[in-house]
Amino acid sequence: MKRLISGLFVFFTVLILAQEGIKFEEIPFKDMLAKAKKENKLVFVDAYASWCGPCKMMERNVFPQKSVGDFYNKNFVNARIDMEKGEGREIAAKYGVRSYPTYLFLNGDGELISQNYGYMEQDMFVAMAQNIDSPMNKKGSLKERFAKGENDPEFLITIMKLNSNSDVDFAKKASERYFSNKSKTESLTKDEVGFLLFFLKSTEDSNYKIFLDRKSDIIQYFPEQNYNDFKNQLVLAKVVQESVDEKNKKINDNYFLKTAEPLVGKETALLKLNQTKLAYYEQNANFQEYEKAALEYYKNTDAFDTNELLKAAWIFSDHVKNISSLKRAAEWAEKSVMRGETSENTYILAKIYLSLGNKDLAKNFAELSKDIAAKTGKDSGLAQSLLTQIK
Repeated sequence: MKRLISGLFVFFTVLILAQEGIKFEEIPFKDMLAKAKKENKLVFVDAYASWCGPCKMMERNVFPQKSVGDFYNKNFVNARIDMEKGEGREIAAKYGVRSYPTYLFLNGDGELISQNYGYMEQDMFVAMAQNIDSPMNKKGSLKERFAKGENDPEFLITIMKLNSNSDVDFAKKASERYFSNKSKTESLTKDEVGFLLFFLKSTEDSNYKIFLDRKSDIIQYFPEQNYNDFKNQLVLAKVVQESVDEKNKKINDNYFLKTAEPLVGKETALLKLNQTKLAYYEQNANFQEYEKAALEYYKNTDAFDTNELLKAAWIFSDHVKNISSLKRAAEWAEKSVMRGETSENTYILAKIYLSLGNKDLAKNFAELSKDIAAKTGKDSGLAQSLLTQIK
C-alpha cells in the first residue's frame, strides 16, 4: 500500500510539474513558424535524439520547472523534435544539427536566430532565452533587414555567425558590409580577423583590399608566413579557375605554371598544380589523369599524412590496373597499417595485394580486416566479399 501511495505521489508530482513547465506544440513545423509569425514570437526547438542522455535529463529536470515554463510559454512557440525521425531529419540537415541536445531559436521566417548546445541548469537555460528574446531579434527577417541596408555591427555579426554553414553567400555579404563600415583608424580584433579570413575566397572579393590594407593587424594574431600562404592560395584560386578546360575536363598544366610561377614561385605553383589535379580528376572520375597526378604528388611519402595516402591507395585499388602503380599504392596502404591496423586500411591493402596477384597476403589482410571489424562493431561485408573472391 505504501508503495502504491508513493508511486501515485511521484506520478502526480510529475504531472503537476509537466503542467507548470514548457508546453510543447505538437503541430507541423511550418505551422509552428506561421504561429510564431502571427504572434510576433520566436520558435524554440529542442532538437533531441531518443538515445541522448543529456536530452532526457533536460526533459526530466529542467523543462518541467515552473520558472522555465513561465518564460518559455510566454515568449516562444515551443517544440520538441526528434532529429532522427520524420521531418526532424530535414530540420537537422537544414540547421546543421550534429549534437544533442541542440536548442534552435528561429524567427517566423524560419531563419536561425541562435543555436546553443548541451545540458543546462534551469537558471542558465532561462538566462539564455532572456538574452535571445530581444526586440532586435523579432524585428523581421534577417534577409529583409539586410536588404533594407541595416548595418549595425552586432546585427551583421549575428548573420555571419548563424549562416556560416547554412547560407555562406548571405554570411559573406554581411561580412563585406561589416568591413566596409569598419573605421580605418580602428584596429581589427582577433574575432574580426577570423571573420575576414573565413569569408574571403577570392582576390576579386571586396574584402580582399581589406585583407591587403590590414596586414599589420592580421599578423598580430597569425604568423606572417601564414598570411603570405593564405594570400598565395587566394591568388592561385583564380589561376586554377582559368586553367580548367571544361570541354575536355582537363587542367592546362602549361598555362597554370606559366601564370602562377611569377606570382608565387615555382615550388608553390607546382605544389598547387598537383593538388588541383588530384581534386579535379577525382571529382570528374578521370582516373587515368588522377593516377599520373598522384604518382607525381606522393613521390616523397614521408611528407604526407598516412590517412591522405590511404585515400589515394583506395582510389587506386578501385580504378587503377597498372602493376607498378599498384605497387606504389601498396606502399601507401602499408604505411597506414604500420601506424595502426584498422578494418579499413587492412581491407584496402588486401584488395591491392589481390590485384597484384599475391593471394596469400591478400587473404591474410582480408581476414584481419574482418576480425577487426567484428571486434569494433563495424560492417565486415567488404572483407568477406574479398575473401570469397580469393577462395
